[in-house]
Amino acid sequence: MKKQKQAYFKFLIYLVVIVLVNVAGVTLFFRLDLTQSRIYSLSEASRTVVSTLSEPLTIKVFFTKNMPAPHNNTERYLHDLMDEYGRAGGQYFNYMFYDVTAKEAGLTDEADHNRKQAEDYGISPVQIRIIENDEVKFQQAYMGLVIIHGDMVEKIPAITATDGLEYKLTTAIQKLNNKVSTLLSLKEKVKIRMYLSSSLSAVAPFMGLDGLDALPSGITRMVEHLNAKSLDTIDFKYVDPTKENNLDAIAEEYQIMVLKWPDLVRENISAGMGGAGLVMEYGEKRVEIPLISSVNLPIIGTTYQMVEPAQLEDLLADTMESMIGINQAIGYLGDHGTPILTAPGMGMMGQQQQQRSTMNVFNQLISQRYSVKQVNLKEEGIPEDLNSLIIARPLEEFSDYELFQIDQALMRGTNLAILPEAFNETMPGQSAGFMGGGPVYTPIDTGLSKLVEHYGVSMGSSYVMDEACYKQMMDPRKGGGEQNIYFAPMIDGANIDNTPGYMKNIKGLVAMKISPLTVDQEKLGKAGIKATKLFSSSKKAWEMKKNINLNPMFIKPPADDEQASFGLAYMLEGRFPSYFTGKPIPQKAVAVAETDTNGEEETSPDLSKFQASNTMLTTGKPGKIFVMACFSMLQDNMLDSEGRTTNATFVLNIIDHLNDQNEIAAMRSKKQSLNPLDETTPLMRSVIKVVNIGGLPVLVIVFGFGIWVRRSARKRRIKGLFVTDKKE
Repeated sequence: MKKQKQAYFKFLIYLVVIVLVNVAGVTLFFRLDLTQSRIYSLSEASRTVVSTLSEPLTIKVFFTKNMPAPHNNTERYLHDLMDEYGRAGGQYFNYMFYDVTAKEAGLTDEADHNRKQAEDYGISPVQIRIIENDEVKFQQAYMGLVIIHGDMVEKIPAITATDGLEYKLTTAIQKLNNKVSTLLSLKEKVKIRMYLSSSLSAVAPFMGLDGLDALPSGITRMVEHLNAKSLDTIDFKYVDPTKENNLDAIAEEYQIMVLKWPDLVRENISAGMGGAGLVMEYGEKRVEIPLISSVNLPIIGTTYQMVEPAQLEDLLADTMESMIGINQAIGYLGDHGTPILTAPGMGMMGQQQQQRSTMNVFNQLISQRYSVKQVNLKEEGIPEDLNSLIIARPLEEFSDYELFQIDQALMRGTNLAILPEAFNETMPGQSAGFMGGGPVYTPIDTGLSKLVEHYGVSMGSSYVMDEACYKQMMDPRKGGGEQNIYFAPMIDGANIDNTPGYMKNIKGLVAMKISPLTVDQEKLGKAGIKATKLFSSSKKAWEMKKNINLNPMFIKPPADDEQASFGLAYMLEGRFPSYFTGKPIPQKAVAVAETDTNGEEETSPDLSKFQASNTMLTTGKPGKIFVMACFSMLQDNMLDSEGRTTNATFVLNIIDHLNDQNEIAAMRSKKQSLNPLDETTPLMRSVIKVVNIGGLPVLVIVFGFGIWVRRSARKRRIKGLFVTDKKE
């Protein structure tokens, strides 16, 4: 009886302990994410986005309950993800799940209300397939959410998988975390300093700058207007270096234009100097904007132009937004024969437009995160507010002045993504109105190569063929089998550098009509520039240099001793030296109009005697250059509109890295599920197969035998103790 009571008492104690452990588990809950890419943990970029919320943000999730696999796992993952966001976002992040489940007798009143609310937000049911009682059935289910931030609403109408869900949510939240929220969370004000020497007023009329005296007041009013729209987050100050007597120090620190002139006896003006420039600073970021620019024109000579305050306001607003991370702007070279970028969703507006543009998907993907600006280099300059500039397959020659603009943009800190093409593919007879024969490949020489070679990278005038290539299935009516497309190399994980964070989880790529790249390590080493080879071909690759013919039927691999691995994509980082150091500033080509002087003698001073310094940057700010001679990687047939393939992830991650968005690139890479097996020898494959088939059972047997031996030894030890006691 006593033993029975003790048993009941132990059972009661164990029950209490179990309950207490469960209670502690609820209040002290934690979990470990042991996956290699930490796909079940919130990325640092997501934590940063939600932790900087300054106004309440609410997520409403409309999800049908009790759905079959795999959709029930999606709902469970969404619950966990919302909890992670909630812990990182604090009081400003809220979420609610709404039951829109249909009952047998129709929707309940609550579910009916939730369904109407979902439809008001634009969330409609989707059709899913389920297998029940060995039958395939279809069911209507709600699987969407809306994000509400102030008066703005962003929706994800269909969540059918967990792949990339965190990326979609974080980018949507970041989009809604609007300018007001960002401005309210600034730790310091954005500093704008206008440096304009009053000494310039004496020579301004002879330089064609009649409105220079009114420039300080005009810019002051403009900044005040901009400051009112920016919630008083701008600290503006006008500095006259002539009065402060500090022009040399300012010019050395900020690289503003400094103008020197000799004695102008006729105009009764003594020799002097003056400076002009606008500097915007926030934290460690700095942008210099010229107030006066000099242009060297043929025949006319040197001319000077002054910025207009009205035009300057938009530039300052865009620069400020880019600087504090509201909306980063990237440029795309829109002339020199580059492919046309159409606005997202405009790709179907006519057959002619479709034929001229094959980069609709690329434009759609990058426009989700960046403001893309078309840059017309022939007519306009490169805006100072650009974080990066994309130059994709130019066909027309660059003038020295246009190369100078690209060079100086890099010196100012505008990163470059250069994707040239070695050959221009044309069909014979196109100009005559008929077509016949195969395509003709003409080498492209735009002059951009000499600029890139100066920075340390040269492109070969050839295409890389590779035995590790894409294989096309042949028509069964023609014998079937596989056809090697040698000009479309398949890049496997062994030839991809996953060391940089933005390259993590990129395990495979496919290129097409790509050219080899070589780097000048000696030149890069002297300049202190780091070159990272992002990926290369296999060791079974070779070059096709002359008589280009990409018909797979006529391509045969050469001997092994003629094959090698080629570098195909590089990222350069550092302070680049200017290509034009020690050279005169190139002249801008313009059409010269005839002037009528009415016989009057020219009385203006000779502007060639004016000496302007700091008109060219010889050493750049820390910058990046991405070079890959494969424009095809950006075409629609190489990317997917959802951005899920490794090609799309690679391209977008490169753009993010050029714009210092490495956290977003790392988060996007988490969803990559391509994990191909490493190539091994037949012997190693046999060993692995034997270990998996026979090794595991043997291991279990050995483990069981060890347990049996241990138990037998314990029994003998206990038996020995009792036998000893009996003898005594």
